[in-house]
Amino acid sequence: MAKRKTHRVGVVIPAGGRGRRMGSDVPKQFMLLAGKPVLYHSIRVFDIHPLVDEIVVVVPDNQVMVAERLVANARFKKVSHVVVGGTERQFSVRNGLLAFDEAPDIVLVHDAVRPLVSRDVITTIIDASRKYKAAVVGVPVKDTIKLESDGFYRKTLDRSRLRAVQTPQGFRYEILMRAHLAAQRSAFLGTDESSLVERLRIPVKVVPGDPKNIKITTKDDLKFAEFLL
Repeated sequence: MAKRKTHRVGVVIPAGGRGRRMGSDVPKQFMLLAGKPVLYHSIRVFDIHPLVDEIVVVVPDNQVMVAERLVANARFKKVSHVVVGGTERQFSVRNGLLAFDEAPDIVLVHDAVRPLVSRDVITTIIDASRKYKAAVVGVPVKDTIKLESDGFYRKTLDRSRLRAVQTPQGFRYEILMRAHLAAQRSAFLGTDESSLVERLRIPVKVVPGDPKNIKITTKDDLKFAEFLL
């Protein structure tokens, strides 16, 4: 029997966007970027990364065949399953976590509409996840951030301590599964995976992100990504 690889790495890519803010009938993950769907770029960088072992893609039920065709045409080698997501991103990620052929030691969760993530960022988050058990990538906030209440600013936050969090986010698989189960039991809905893990009182390491690792939500984002490519 072959020796099991140490620190097996799995990736969940939730791709549940509907394209409403784009004003398009085409979901944003399937819009073309440099002649290929956005989702293609987001999968490919993980598929060719030497530390990644398995990828699960999660899409709405009416997009499964489209995503499977994309994976087949691109000849991605590490995508094991395209699975149906849930009504919320959190539920979709949980479905993805349960779909791995072999439970990984480290799992990354990456937005399907962040197609410009770099190999270096992926390597950094994998290393940090191994060392600290939970890690996210973040970039410094450039704008002044204020707390508002009843139409008035109540407090100005210290932006030197603030970070805009990106994906991929990385965790020990058993920790993220435990966080999802705890959230399910208490009907808690988080904004990202790290918010679920924080509820377990597990510290989450922040590592430097990349300003080019943008999330495509508008047509201007798509144009900017095209420019960067």
